[in-house]
Amino acid sequence: MIFENTGLVGLKSDLHYLDESATKAGFIRWQWEYYRATYDSKIEDEQSGDEYFLRVNTRAVEGKLEKPETVLSIEAVYLGRATFPHGLEYESPVPKPVLDVAAKRILELKQLLEA
Repeated sequence: MIFENTGLVGLKSDLHYLDESATKAGFIRWQWEYYRATYDSKIEDEQSGDEYFLRVNTRAVEGKLEKPETVLSIEAVYLGRATFPHGLEYESPVPKPVLDVAAKRILELKQLLEA
């Protein structure tokens, strides 16, 4: 599920501040390479036991990720259900409690980045 109109897409931040803000909002920088980074936030559905990951994709617009002053731009925000043994599935319906947690974390990250 791709989230539209989050207000996050296009926001820019230096790597150090984005890492700090993402951590406060419940995300960790998971996958990364020199020019891209993915921030993930795990959300568990208490009723089904399924795990979902809210993912924020970023791309370096100035510098490389090895430096804290590198500027990143957010490209996309999406949510997927974890599948065994690894991977995310994006097509199945998402329970409302999971969507509510995702919306809260998106808003929190947006507020931190706009501060």
